[in-house]
Amino acid sequence: MDIRKLQRAIVDGLEDVKAKDIVVFNTEHLSPLFERVIVATGSSNRQTKALAASVRDSVKQRGMQVLRTEGEASGEWIIVDCGAAVAHIMQPAIREYYHLEEIWGEKPVSMKLGAVKTSLVKASEPAAAAKSAPAKKAPAAKSAAPAKKAAPAKKAPAKKKAPASKVAAPAKKAAPAKKAPVSRRAAPAAAKTAAAKKPTAAKKAAAPARKRPATPRA
Repeated sequence: MDIRKLQRAIVDGLEDVKAKDIVVFNTEHLSPLFERVIVATGSSNRQTKALAASVRDSVKQRGMQVLRTEGEASGEWIIVDCGAAVAHIMQPAIREYYHLEEIWGEKPVSMKLGAVKTSLVKASEPAAAAKSAPAKKAPAAKSAAPAKKAAPAKKAPAKKKAPASKVAAPAKKAAPAKKAPVSRRAAPAAAKTAAAKKPTAAKKAAAPARKRPATPRA
């Protein structure tokens, strides 16, 4: 069995369900029972169970065997034993408490996480991904069409001024002030007083002229 293919299948199964903090350790020098220990984190019981099921499916789809699964009842720490590699799927508090990195983490294995899956790789082929066909170059974009000139803004018509009146209306003449009528009773009284003050001309004519005394002759 190619251990690189097995560890890739386990990691792919973990990534399908969004496992966090995936690490792979080489344990050949520490135990004769398995060659790889893979540790990953699930945020809840539901996710850890889904991660374990995804790992089993990924390994079986590539023609390899899953020996047993432990811890699915509680979901806090699930172990998927695939023979040469063992996956530990743990919740954050459990992983921090047991800290398996101190036990098995002497030789970490570098792997590309989020790698493109190749479902047509044969067992006899090396684990390196087949070279992808050269990507076709995108056709050069056609020259952009010349931008249309913006139509000149139409000027708003000027508002017409109201026509001034041709001939100013003639000013109205002020009506002459009416004289207050003289009361009839006051008029005769005023005439009598005026007549009393001035002697009439007739009286003056009627009065006889006084003769001067004759001076004696010498």
